[in-house]
Amino acid sequence: MIILRRTVSVMVAFAASVLLAIALPTTPGSAQSLSTPANREQITLSFAPVVKRAAPAVVNVFTKKVVREQAMGPLFDDPIFRRFFGGESPFGAPRERVQNSLGSGVIVAADGLVVTNHHVIKGSDQITVVLADRREFEATLVNDDERTDIALLRIKVRGEKLPYLELRDSDELEVGDLVLAIGNPFGVGQTVTSGIVSALARTAAGISDYNFFIQTDAAINPGNSGGALVTMDGHLAGINTAIYSRSGGSIGIGFAIPANMVRAVLNAAAGGSGTKVVRPWLGVSVQPVTADIAASLGMDRPTGVLINGIDPRGPGNEAGLKKGDVLLSVNGQPVDNPEALRFRVATQQVGKRATLEISRRGQRSEVSLPLIAPPETPARETTPIRGANPFSGVIVANLSPALAEEIGFIGTAQGVVVLEAVRGSPAAEIGLRPGDVLLRLNDRELGTVRDLVSAVRQSLRSWSISIRRGDQVLNTTVRG
Repeated sequence: MIILRRTVSVMVAFAASVLLAIALPTTPGSAQSLSTPANREQITLSFAPVVKRAAPAVVNVFTKKVVREQAMGPLFDDPIFRRFFGGESPFGAPRERVQNSLGSGVIVAADGLVVTNHHVIKGSDQITVVLADRREFEATLVNDDERTDIALLRIKVRGEKLPYLELRDSDELEVGDLVLAIGNPFGVGQTVTSGIVSALARTAAGISDYNFFIQTDAAINPGNSGGALVTMDGHLAGINTAIYSRSGGSIGIGFAIPANMVRAVLNAAAGGSGTKVVRPWLGVSVQPVTADIAASLGMDRPTGVLINGIDPRGPGNEAGLKKGDVLLSVNGQPVDNPEALRFRVATQQVGKRATLEISRRGQRSEVSLPLIAPPETPARETTPIRGANPFSGVIVANLSPALAEEIGFIGTAQGVVVLEAVRGSPAAEIGLRPGDVLLRLNDRELGTVRDLVSAVRQSLRSWSISIRRGDQVLNTTVRG
């Protein structure tokens, strides 16, 4: 079984030497002959110049987190045990311990702006950045974007200019390009490994909400997360973030967040959005184009994504997009699956325009539409549901485009969305999950949270519930 493991690392300088055989020109009829190398340049290939340029900008990220533990350990976490003792431990006050973790980061601005992974600093109480020259700085969190697994840190350098890496246009990368991975694997110290770009636009599930990665065979191990994937011109191609592994160590399948996604988070921070990254909203939902769909549309092969939903409030509707259109590219970049579309839109800036290429009934055309922030309409009205009813134990809210973006909801549905279902509650027991959209209760349509609150006040013997989960509509009946 292949296990997807997040990594936490950055890598130490090395030099690879290879012998080059130089073939001499031959004349017709003569046997091909080889000569010995004539000088050092003919026998030595080294990444040292790239490493000298890039390595000083790669840092170690140390975090500390205070963890509170009950004296009896995990036994007291059992809800029945806690209920029996009224929520109080019979074994004394909880004890505290400090949990340490290690990752890597990259300086991307001379004034001390550092990029790392969200999972490197998640839940930390203290963050320390250690430079390649061993200087240590306390870091503050600037932006923390869990959905892309990117975090931005700031260290105060008192006017000093630090070495930093400029971002490469990751769309310029090609499979086969040489790259270096720099980080701190297993805490052994800064390490450099070499490899190639093994694949682009990998949609490896489970890493982040935006699955669109650079794959490399440069060795990446625990401790490398947040470190740099560097091109041969010394630019940042991506942020190393995860590996496929059976053992926890590198088997040559590593993933990096493309630099263009990093740039989008940097732009959001520069725009003053605080720790919240605001991404453009198209107001459409899509599905993959299968071979059968392509044939039904008269396409010679599956390509693009099929628009299967249009939000009447969205810019897609205003631009004239229609259900059944096949969206082929965004600003000239192809989109062959829904993940690719989400990535291409997420790397654009709110306030600008995007050009979409579409195919409608076999005819290709382009449409231009404004990139706007998802609106907070209707207002969320986040509400816990209590009482003697099947929904007791859920926290619900009105589903707006802004909330959908925040929780990673895919689609254009409107209504009442489940944000949380408390473990052991009636709502959890009937199978409600975060992300479910509540559609109907008995014969009543649930358009807003207020509709639900009003409906559950009734004393009923039977509750017929309809919910939307992903692309499915589920129906269940609960006896009172």
